[in-house]
Amino acid sequence: MSVNKSQAMANIQARADAALAASVAHGQTDLFGDAELVASTLPADIEQPPATDVAKVAGKRAKLLPVRHVERDFFLCDMFDYAMKDDGASMEAPIFTLSTRPDLTVWHWESQDGNRALTVTPSVMGRATMFDKDVLIYVISQMTEALNCDRQDAKNRTVRFVVYDYLVTTNKPTGGKEYQRLEATLERLRGTSIKTDIKTGGTRVKEGFGLIDSWTIVEKSPDNERMIAVEVTLSKWLFNAVQAHEVLTIHRNYFRLRKPLERRLYELARKHCGNQASWTIGLELLREKCSAHSHIRAFRSQVQKIQNADTLPEYRMLYSLEKDQVTFYIRDAKKLVAAIASGKSNLPERFR
Repeated sequence: MSVNKSQAMANIQARADAALAASVAHGQTDLFGDAELVASTLPADIEQPPATDVAKVAGKRAKLLPVRHVERDFFLCDMFDYAMKDDGASMEAPIFTLSTRPDLTVWHWESQDGNRALTVTPSVMGRATMFDKDVLIYVISQMTEALNCDRQDAKNRTVRFVVYDYLVTTNKPTGGKEYQRLEATLERLRGTSIKTDIKTGGTRVKEGFGLIDSWTIVEKSPDNERMIAVEVTLSKWLFNAVQAHEVLTIHRNYFRLRKPLERRLYELARKHCGNQASWTIGLELLREKCSAHSHIRAFRSQVQKIQNADTLPEYRMLYSLEKDQVTFYIRDAKKLVAAIASGKSNLPERFR
C-alpha cells in the first residue's frame, strides 16, 4: 500500500474513532451510520485493506472492524467543497410556484416551438415552491460531485442526507421550526405531480410523476422530535437529468435571495445566457416562464424593483419600457467589454 493510501486509511479510522467516542460521551449506545461514515469517506480509487493493515496504520488494534461492504442501496450526501448545481429541465420549465401561500392551481406550460410541454398539478398542500427546490439543488449538487469522483453510490435514486448539513448549505436557520418546515417541503415535493414530455438523459417519455417518489425520516434526536437524517427517492425524470450531467453550476448567493421571483429570474438568466454576455426576452414571455399569477402591470413593477435592487448574482437586469423587454447581462466587466468589442453581442445600444 502506498504512503498516500496508508495515510488516507489512518484518517478514515481516526474519524470513525472520534465519532464513536463522541457518541459514548453523550450516553448513546450506538452510532448512527458508523459503518456508513467510514465507507462514505473512502476515496473511490482506494481499495479496502484487510483488518491487519488498518491496525498497522493506526499503530494499535482497531476499535472498529474494517468496512467490508462499501456498496449500499442509497447515496449518502457527505461531500465537501462542491459546486452548487441546478438541473437544466427545471431551470427551463416553470415547475415551482412563486407564491409563498398554498398554490392550488394547475399550471400548464408549452415552449414556443411547441416541442415541449409540462403540466403541474399540486396536492392539497399546494404546489412545490421556489424555496422547496433547495432540497433538490442540494441533492443534485452532491450527486453530481460524487459522479465526477466515480462514486458508485451516486447511481442510486434514493439519497440520504443529514438535515443540519442541508440547512447550513442552503443558508437556513438551524432552529426547530426549520426541521418542521423541511417536513412540509418534502410533502409538497412528493405531492406535486408533473406531466411532461421533456427529454432528460436522452429519453423522451410522456409520463406523470412526483418530483420525489418518497421520503423517510431515518432517525430522530432522542431529546426532541428534530429530524437527524432524511432519505428521499428522486423521480426517474430528475434522476436521469443528473446522471446525464444535464446540470448547470449556480452561484452560492442564490440561497441569499429573499424573493422567489429573484431566484427564478436568476436561474433563467443562468440557463439562457450560458456563455453569452446577455439574453433579451419580452416581458410577457418572461412572466410566463416565471409562472407568475400577477397581472402584467404588477409583474412589470416587480421586475423593475428587482432591477433597481440589483441583487442577482452574476447578472444584472435592464428593462426597456419602449420595447417592453428585459435584458440580462453578465457582471464580469472584462467579458462584457469583449462581447461588445466582438460585435456579436445583442446588448442594447446604451452599452455600445
